[in-house]
Amino acid sequence: MPSKVGRRRALARIRSLLVGPGRQGTIWALHHIHLVQHAFLWITGPRTLPFEPKKIEAFPDPFALRAYALQGLAELDERLADDGGALEEVIGIPWFQPTLKIRRGHAVMQAAMHSHYHRGQNATRLRELGGIPPTTDFILWLQKGQPEASWK
Repeated sequence: MPSKVGRRRALARIRSLLVGPGRQGTIWALHHIHLVQHAFLWITGPRTLPFEPKKIEAFPDPFALRAYALQGLAELDERLADDGGALEEVIGIPWFQPTLKIRRGHAVMQAAMHSHYHRGQNATRLRELGGIPPTTDFILWLQKGQPEASWK
């Protein structure tokens, strides 16, 4: 685990890579990942309210977007921890015509796979900007003993 000083340096480096001229594509991609994750949280949830996608303008800086991402991850953790068989239920995906009927578990899997695809794109972009992205290899996570995520 990196020290607090190491984490601060890493965050400062990330900030310098994300904020400034020519960086909007990176912010757009990160926004897209988290918007899709929130859409799938809505689609797999109770849908008591209509889904209201947040526009990129709602996030004045990368840290506001990070807070939105962390909120989505916390909601996903709650949803998966309190499954009670809900992942087997069939739900409708309304953005397909006709409405696509799939298991809730398949919707969660799609969100994870779609996000992973974009994480690879973002890792490439981070390298182009001079950064060193974290690994996204599932097998390496298994090799490390499946450590809990650290979003600090």
